[in-house]
Amino acid sequence: MKVIVLGAGIIGTASAWFLKREGHDVTVIDRQPGAAQETSFANGCQISVSHAEPWANPSAPLKVLKWLGKEDAPLLYRFRPEWLQWKWAVSFLRECTPARTDANIRQIVALCEYSRQTLVALRAETGIQYDHLNKGILHFYTEEKEFELSLPAAKLMRDLGCQRDSISADEVIKIEPALASIRDKIVGGDFTASDESGDVYKLTTGLAQKAENAGVDFQFNTTITRLITEGAGAAARVTGVEIINPDGRHEVLKADTFVVAMGSFSEPLLRPLGINLLLYPGKGYSATYKVTNPDAAPTVSLTDDGYKLVVSRLGDRLRVAGTCELNGYTRELNTTRCDAITRRTRELFPDGCDYDNPVYWTGLRPLTPSNIPYVGKTRFSNLYLNTGHGTLGWTMGCGSGRAIAEIIAGRQPEIDFGFTGLPRKAPGKLSTQPA
Repeated sequence: MKVIVLGAGIIGTASAWFLKREGHDVTVIDRQPGAAQETSFANGCQISVSHAEPWANPSAPLKVLKWLGKEDAPLLYRFRPEWLQWKWAVSFLRECTPARTDANIRQIVALCEYSRQTLVALRAETGIQYDHLNKGILHFYTEEKEFELSLPAAKLMRDLGCQRDSISADEVIKIEPALASIRDKIVGGDFTASDESGDVYKLTTGLAQKAENAGVDFQFNTTITRLITEGAGAAARVTGVEIINPDGRHEVLKADTFVVAMGSFSEPLLRPLGINLLLYPGKGYSATYKVTNPDAAPTVSLTDDGYKLVVSRLGDRLRVAGTCELNGYTRELNTTRCDAITRRTRELFPDGCDYDNPVYWTGLRPLTPSNIPYVGKTRFSNLYLNTGHGTLGWTMGCGSGRAIAEIIAGRQPEIDFGFTGLPRKAPGKLSTQPA
């Protein structure tokens, strides 16, 4: 079967890899000159199964109100005359109830763990090097109230099989001595040894190269303009995708099956087909610093709860990422938010890095109100979704690619997750071998 995957980030590239493993003839289309050039380019680099709480939770509404109008706030909501933004916001508030938060966490963790196991097997199979560190993720708190609120969340993760241990401030410093400069401000933390970190860009580009060597056709510098359909009701299907090729000419590419993995840009592509996704771009920021003193920079991947930042060591680089700006599809750098990241990183590791030459970046995370992505079928018989992974695209990427390949093959993945267009299924034993 011929399959066209739209998008070459971690989600689209992983989808192509596993679809090729199923024996399909696979083409990947992306407007950029290579794989992982947008949201998968420079994110926080955490494989974070046990810190997968959704943004929508009971404490979120008051925090959002407190942050309104603050340029350096962790979440910056800019009101725009867009129906989608307002509809998304109302749905986000609905997801903040304790019952909805609990249900969403269970689904998120199920997919994240499935994906982590898939990544472990993929790494062993392919040998791709991507500055991987298997030293866990350490989440530290500087406010007593936030630490107390984290205790039931950590217990829920343990109940779900993720060993997220609540620890004292002294234990935080023991795990990551580079935090010693702010020991007097840390009130506690939690640590998950099984979590990981690594450069998503290197993994994605390495996987794209191996997929191409296996016969996947990557068509870069190619703009996707629309999907062409025929039929109605149960007979409705996609017949082709209209593109503008690298020479600037329109073409229609045909296939038996299509997978939309275009992140935030999935929503405007699908809207004309009557597929209305609750998907809105959340602009995330990152800064990358050259490590000048390896002993003064962290090696354990960190989450700074007070500033909603994540920190990952990537060889001789330090990647610090976070914040979220709901402001349409703009990717301009907000210097206030960039400066806030560097200011906080310098406070944490004053002697660790070159802070005079940071490399800043923004990417549009495809956010759903619940943080649960769209993975599965649409009402068109040969059109599938793999999008909306929000801040967890790297964590969920390999598993989502494996899952969509299984669904297209007519199998339902053995995890308790609400795949789009499919009934829920109780979990079976998770396999650590790629499908």
